[in-house]
Amino acid sequence: MMIWVNGAFGAGKTTLADELHRRLPEALAFDPEYVGYILGKWVPSPESGDFQDIPLWRKLVAEFAIGMSADYGRLVVTPMTLVNPAYREEIFELISKAGDRVLHVFLEVPPEELRRRIDAQVLDEDDPEADASARAFRHRNVERCMAARAYLPADTLILRSDRHTPAQLADFVIDALPSSAP
Repeated sequence: MMIWVNGAFGAGKTTLADELHRRLPEALAFDPEYVGYILGKWVPSPESGDFQDIPLWRKLVAEFAIGMSADYGRLVVTPMTLVNPAYREEIFELISKAGDRVLHVFLEVPPEELRRRIDAQVLDEDDPEADASARAFRHRNVERCMAARAYLPADTLILRSDRHTPAQLADFVIDALPSSAP
């Protein structure tokens, strides 16, 4: 079983994942961004500059999550912005074909709050140029992330992270887990 925490940059995915790990200490953490970092070092970058546009990224993310779940028999918590519907479907379908289930959680936040959160975050305190670049990328993607809401599968657990504390959000997620989840 996997919990995929999705939503815009600044929506609170990592904060919710941290709270879930606090409450479910046996759960494994998986951050697909690291798969992107590895590929960025070894394969040509797509024109978009977004590693999610690399087909191998999507395959490796699914395989990594499947392997973690199968080899360790534990819940896997994955905080990752995944707003391209085709990419989400591709990854979730591969996971499903392997016999695993995904509780897809989408954190919804109004755009003005997202922009405020993005401006308040320090993303790379050691490199101001990289920090500014990451912040600009996040700002450029606010509208795209907001538009993703319209394409979510019907079984997605949609939560307003601007209206609930991380503890309350974790309660909603844990309550949505099937009783058979590891």
